[in-house]
Amino acid sequence: MLVSLAVRDLVLIDGLTLELGDGLNVLSGETGAGKSILVDALALVLGGRADPALVRTGRDAAEVEALFDLGEGDGLRQRLVEAGLTETGERELVVRRVVGAGGRSKAYVNGRLVTAAQLASIARGLVDVSSQHESQTLCDASTHETLLDAYAHLEGERAAVSTEVGAIAALTKEIAEVRARGEALRAREDFLRFQQHEIDELDPQPGEERELEAQRGRLRHADKLASSTRRAASRLEEGDEGILDSLRRVAKDVAQAAELDEALTPHIKTLESATLELEEVARALSRYGDDVEADPSKLSAIEERLFKLQRLLRKHGPTTAELVAHRAAISAELASVDGFEEDIEARKKQRREGIAAAVKRARALSTKRKAAAEKLGDAIAKELASLAMGRARIVVDVAPVLVTGAAETEGATDDDELTVDLGGGTRARLGRGGIDHVEIMIAPNPGEDPRPLRRIASGGELSRSLLAVKRVLASSAPAGLYVFDEVDAGVGGAVAEAIGRKIADVARHHQVLCITHLPQIAAFADVHFAVEKREEGGRTISEVRKLEGKARIEELARMLGGAKITPTTRKAAEELRESARSEAKPKKKG
Repeated sequence: MLVSLAVRDLVLIDGLTLELGDGLNVLSGETGAGKSILVDALALVLGGRADPALVRTGRDAAEVEALFDLGEGDGLRQRLVEAGLTETGERELVVRRVVGAGGRSKAYVNGRLVTAAQLASIARGLVDVSSQHESQTLCDASTHETLLDAYAHLEGERAAVSTEVGAIAALTKEIAEVRARGEALRAREDFLRFQQHEIDELDPQPGEERELEAQRGRLRHADKLASSTRRAASRLEEGDEGILDSLRRVAKDVAQAAELDEALTPHIKTLESATLELEEVARALSRYGDDVEADPSKLSAIEERLFKLQRLLRKHGPTTAELVAHRAAISAELASVDGFEEDIEARKKQRREGIAAAVKRARALSTKRKAAAEKLGDAIAKELASLAMGRARIVVDVAPVLVTGAAETEGATDDDELTVDLGGGTRARLGRGGIDHVEIMIAPNPGEDPRPLRRIASGGELSRSLLAVKRVLASSAPAGLYVFDEVDAGVGGAVAEAIGRKIADVARHHQVLCITHLPQIAAFADVHFAVEKREEGGRTISEVRKLEGKARIEELARMLGGAKITPTTRKAAEELRESARSEAKPKKKG
C-alpha cells in the first residue's frame, strides 16, 4: 500500500505530502484544481515518462517521493532483493523521482540510483491506475492470463508448468553446450592425436631431463674426467709421498704420544676415520677413472633424445612432470570424444521426458482455464448488470498460441521452440505460462462482436467494465493500490451510487485512491481529501486538505449543489453520508 506521496514543484503544486489511509481514499475538488496532477506524480514514481512540462514554471526540477508498505508482496520483495535494493524481509520501499526542467530525470529506489526502465520493472504490480482512457494492468491483455489463474486458483499449476518448461530450456542449453564442446573436440582430434603420438613415442619420465643433461656432461668430458680422477686416486694412495701413507704415519705418531697423554686419544680415532674415508674415496676415484670413457655413439643418442625432449618441453613444459601431466590430459580428452554422443543422448532422453510431462500439465491447465473462463465472464457480466450494463456480454477468450511451420514431433525438435500437437496439423507454442493466450473481451450491446477492453469506444463503458473486472478480481488481483481517476465519467444518479458501492467493495480488499466529481462515490470514502486552488503572489497554487467531520459534509454539499451551499444541500449531504455509512462493512485487509 501507499503510505505517503510527497510532491514538490510539479505543475501547480509548490509542495505537499499526501498521507493515505487504509480502504477508500477519495480526492475531490473543482475542475482544474489539480486532482489529476497527483496521478501524474504517482505515474512518475512508477517509472512513467518524465515530461519537462510537468516542472513548475520558474523551478529547476520537480520531485516526487513515495513511501510504500510492501506487506506480504513476496514477488516484489524478491525482485528488490535480487536487484540489491533491499534486505530480505524488509517491508518499506521508498521511490524518488526527480525531473529536470531540461527534460532529464533521475530515479532512486531505497536511495539507490536506477534507470526509468528498471524502476518500471521493479514497480510492476505495486499500483493499478484506471481512468476513462487507460488501465495500466487490466487493458493489457498480457496480464489477463495471470488474472484468470488467480481467479481460478491455478497459480500453483501455472508455476509447475513454468518450472518444467524452465528445466527443459536448461536441458536444451546444456545439450547445445555439450554438442558445441564435442564438435570443437572433433575439430581438433587429429591435432590432439598427433600430440599424443609425439609424446608417447618419446615416453618421457619425470626428472629425465636432468639425468640426460648429467650424462651428456660426463660423456662430453670423459677424457678429462678419467685423467683427473686417476691422478687424484694416485696422489691419495701411491708411493711414500701419497696422502694416505703420510696420514697413516701421522696417526702412528699421535698414537705413540697418546701413550704418554691420554688426552690425545680422541685424535687417534679422528685420524683413523679420516684414513678410512680417504681410502674409500681413492678406490671410488680409481673405479670412476677406469669406467669413464668416451663413447661418441652414446653421446649422440643422448643428445638426440635430449633435443627431442627439450622441444616438447618448450611446447608443454617446462618440466617433464608437466609434460607427463599434459599427456594424461590429452588422453582423457580423447577418451571423451565418443562419450559426448552418449552424454547428449542421455540429456535428450531427459528432455523428452520433461517435455511429455510439461505438455500433459499444460493441457490440463488449459482445460481448467477454459472452464474457469466461462465463470469469470459470467461474474463480470453480473457486475456490469448492476452498473446499468445488463445487456453486456463478457467473453474470457482462452485460445492456444498457434505456431506456423509446425515442428516434427510432440514438444518440438531438439533445437526449436516447444510445441504441442492440437490435431489437424495445428500446433501451439508451449511457454512458461502454458499453451494459452487469455484475453477479456466485451460486447457492450446485443448484436456486437466481443472486442478487447482496450478497444471500447465509450469512456463510460470502459470505466464501468474496468470497475466490474476489478470488483470480481478484487480478492485475487496483484496490485496493492488501485487508483480510479474519474472513472465515473458519463454516469450519474443510481449508476453513480452503484459505482461508489463497487469501489468501496474493492477497497475492502485493497487500498484505493479515487478521484471523483460525484458525491455518490465520495460519500463512501474512509478518508476524504479536497484539492483546492488559490492564487498567491500572482501565481496559482494547488493544495490538498484532509477533511474531517463537518468539512466532509460541506464538500459533499458542494458536490451536490455547486458553489452555493444551502441547508437543503447540507441535509442531502448528511443523508448521503449516513446512507453510505450504513452500507459499510468491516474491512478485510488484502
